[in-house]
Amino acid sequence: MKRLIFVNRYFFPDHSATSQILSDLSFHLAQSGREVHVITSPQLYDNPAARLAAEECVRGVHVHRVTSTNFGRSTLLGRGLDYASFYASTSRALLGLASRDDVIVAKTDPPLISVPAMLAARRRGAKLINWLQDIYPEIAVQLGVPLLKGPLRSGVSWLRDQSLKYAATNVVVGEQMAGRLASLGIASDHIRVVQNWCDDETIRPLSRAENPLLREWGLEDKFIVGYSGNLGRAHEFMTMLDAAEAFRDNPHVVFLMIGGGHLFSQLALAAKARGLERSFKFFDYQTHEVLKYSLCVPHVHWISLRREVEGLIVPSKFLGIAASGRPMIAITSKNGEVARLVQRFDCGFVVEPGDTKSLVDALVTLKGNSNLAEAMGQRARQMLEAHFTRRQALQRWSAALDAVL
Repeated sequence: MKRLIFVNRYFFPDHSATSQILSDLSFHLAQSGREVHVITSPQLYDNPAARLAAEECVRGVHVHRVTSTNFGRSTLLGRGLDYASFYASTSRALLGLASRDDVIVAKTDPPLISVPAMLAARRRGAKLINWLQDIYPEIAVQLGVPLLKGPLRSGVSWLRDQSLKYAATNVVVGEQMAGRLASLGIASDHIRVVQNWCDDETIRPLSRAENPLLREWGLEDKFIVGYSGNLGRAHEFMTMLDAAEAFRDNPHVVFLMIGGGHLFSQLALAAKARGLERSFKFFDYQTHEVLKYSLCVPHVHWISLRREVEGLIVPSKFLGIAASGRPMIAITSKNGEVARLVQRFDCGFVVEPGDTKSLVDALVTLKGNSNLAEAMGQRARQMLEAHFTRRQALQRWSAALDAVL
């Protein structure tokens, strides 16, 4: 039986999004009888100084943690050095582990890991699958990462394109992302869409009476507008912050922020500068065990994505919201991936970034019409159960691997 070798910077017990998705798939495949290996780092996403075991077997998955520097995400230079050291260590590990007809599955953390994976696959006669969570370097360019201009960008793009064309298939997490790959000249039969997933069997709609966090967090008599997950460079918060001004004098409206990311602390500072401290509550990421409660605290969730990165990334938090049976407000381009789903299944509102009035109107509507909010939440859960459950996604991945093998 040929082996499956996954490559990603984070893996169980790390709780970052890419780690959880990869861990779910790896454990599922190992349980189904496949030989699964994971090449990863010894670090945790929120703790680069962590040093997990170099080799271990977890639930049937063989984990190989290679050495890398641990400067963390605070500076671009440090992050770049971490990437470079991981590329080098991963290349050595793949050359030592892979053999003919094995399948190497390269995710996109760190960016361009598909390039050393391609080189190792060529030397060892292995097959390559790229699992794209975003499209690099385009997303870095759109987010203003310095240095990625001119010849450097062209060279990086050329290398990336070679890895996409070499791969037996490229798995993307959205239809618009598939369109982006097609525009790069990747053949349609080498592109497969498998959306990410959440733990929809654990995360289910809860009534307010069933949720202990409401009392614990002092939110029992509040209308809660929630955000859960990473608030990073691909997102924006000014539209929601401006909308919060309209509820400044209403003590019964709370904007609940759960998570972290590049913009998370900036939003906290901006809210304080405007004198909106009483309107906002900030909490760190919640553990997997608590997530089933925290996602059900808000009456409505919001998601944001900058227009220029549509098709380059898909907010995976969308599915956790749907699992919790809550309506959502997508502050995105109306033609974006998530926006189209929200409109198609009538499970919330879509607001263009910067359209504060429409956002305020949507919040006022949901606050004043609990039946509408409940119906939208029910439709969100029905959408997930029909199209985006974890079981369905794992079956799609098994089919993709069978096609390659």
